[in-house]
Amino acid sequence: MDLGLTDRVYVLTGASRGLGYATAECLVADGARVVLSARDGDAVAAAVKRLGGPDRAVGLTADLSDPATPERLVDTAREHFGRLDGALISMGGPPRGTAAAVTDDQWRESFETVFLGTVRAVRTVAHHLGQGGAIGLVLSTSARSPITGLGISNGLRPGLVGVAKDVADEYGPRGVRVVGLLPGRILTDRNRELLAAAGDPDLALAEIEAGIPLRRIGDPAEFGRVAAFVLSPAASYLTGVTVPVDGGALRAL
Repeated sequence: MDLGLTDRVYVLTGASRGLGYATAECLVADGARVVLSARDGDAVAAAVKRLGGPDRAVGLTADLSDPATPERLVDTAREHFGRLDGALISMGGPPRGTAAAVTDDQWRESFETVFLGTVRAVRTVAHHLGQGGAIGLVLSTSARSPITGLGISNGLRPGLVGVAKDVADEYGPRGVRVVGLLPGRILTDRNRELLAAAGDPDLALAEIEAGIPLRRIGDPAEFGRVAAFVLSPAASYLTGVTVPVDGGALRAL
């Protein structure tokens, strides 16, 4: 299938590694161009080089907690590639801990970054998109089913699903789509950290895989292919929904 990505331009946050980078790889492989951002400048530069350099990718050292970041991303896409067709908004996971155990300061900081940073980016990018534009939000299966030990994520991710639905309704008449993506257990650095924190990583991995119908943790490229499709013109009638990429682990209908 031709996804229609040739020469389209997307900005991706938190994309020097993990799910954002995997999506960037898939977009570039199908002919798109990308603007990447992350907090680690060296990691951003390395990611841009792996993607083929300035003809295919450019990078910014930036943090979504900075209100200026979304506009910088938009400006870079337009100045370097001459257009903007969409975005993948990904934010690092909040601190571990139960909802009752984490501190007020951790809640406030996570709201400012994970929640408000995402909302601000969506609002800014959407303002610059026209017919056929698309925004994907990288959320978590915690949006539908709480994950033990991730209280802040359990609290904030469902709210972002509501935001995604709300803005999909608002931007739909302009032909701009918004879709939430719910990655499950995928072998990113974040999930490696969670496994390591379990004490016995091998046992933790076996227990996790036993609860996944496909009986394995996912590969980042498997998420990237879904995200690239969602952002592409091939998914032109898909908006206002959340798409689990979790090997069937979610039990909710």
